[in-house]
Amino acid sequence: MEGKMGRTKQMICCVLVAALLLIFSCLGVDGRKQSQTTITKGMKGCNMYEGSWVWDDSYPPYDFSKCPYLPKDFDCLGNGRPDKNYIKYRWQPKNCNLPRFDGVDFLKRLKGKKIMFVGDSISLQHGQSLVCHLHAAVPSSNITADDPNIVRFEDYDVTVIVSFQPFLVDVEQEQVGRVLKLDSIKSGQIWKDVDILVFNTWFWWPSFLAYDYIQDGDKIVKQMDPIKAFRKGLTTWANWVDSAIDPSKTKVYFRGTTPLHYNGGDWGDRAANACFNESEPVSGSTYPAGLQPEQKVVEEVLRTITKPVTLLDVTTLSQLRKDAHPGFYVKEGPPDCAHWCTPGVIETWNQLLYATLL
Repeated sequence: MEGKMGRTKQMICCVLVAALLLIFSCLGVDGRKQSQTTITKGMKGCNMYEGSWVWDDSYPPYDFSKCPYLPKDFDCLGNGRPDKNYIKYRWQPKNCNLPRFDGVDFLKRLKGKKIMFVGDSISLQHGQSLVCHLHAAVPSSNITADDPNIVRFEDYDVTVIVSFQPFLVDVEQEQVGRVLKLDSIKSGQIWKDVDILVFNTWFWWPSFLAYDYIQDGDKIVKQMDPIKAFRKGLTTWANWVDSAIDPSKTKVYFRGTTPLHYNGGDWGDRAANACFNESEPVSGSTYPAGLQPEQKVVEEVLRTITKPVTLLDVTTLSQLRKDAHPGFYVKEGPPDCAHWCTPGVIETWNQLLYATLL
């Protein structure tokens, strides 16, 4: 009798465990910590990143000509661009309206905090655009910039920092030359004490001119498939976030990759001469070429992070803006269909960033 009761209890326990496992499976719970990476949807569940570009006579959102921090190489009008169409488009989500960027409110919300943009030259543009946006809101306030990459809004105790780390992982000079180290991230000692971090990387990964060798663990090679190397390097960064970030002190963003517009076939116009003479966005909400492999890597790696990370998913809306690059209107260097005219698309990135803080 006692043995029968024991077997009965065992069967009940097994049923309960099976039921719990079934419930957890339906809920997407597997007993491990779940990724807290989010693609911010915006107001009332609306996806801020699904929409189209619309003409708006009130744009641009600020008088960029009065910003002393405007990078001249990306001042397309100042460098001779004849049309102003590219500064007149506003991002319109499909099922909601974005709040306009309120620089004073932004500064009040960040009072006493530091925000740092870490990444490549496009990440630097992102930070510089925010500085110009904020300067336009409080032009008479006390603003100091002893270092051009560190701008402090003294009246609000807010500091905007841009840090050039194009791979996020380290590149070190050794006897053999410059070595890109896929599993080393020494700069993290500086990052972890910042209140808001906005990361970005990809632009330099396909360029073999930025390094001489790649180190993957104990192995050093001359070259590696850029996507494979990118995944390994981004995974190192993801592991750093999980091990080093205290979510109660630091909010982490990753801005999605942005496109090159050198191939007109990507937007359905094989006759196009890259981004040159393009004066309108791609119409609609989808980009004919679709998401590129690097953005898929970003989304896959971010899903492995257990600490909270917000993805600013600007990839598709930026793909649609084939018209907003400096092109020939740069002071020096080859035609540029990778960086962005200022103001332009990047102001929308900051508008989206602001919306996540509300």
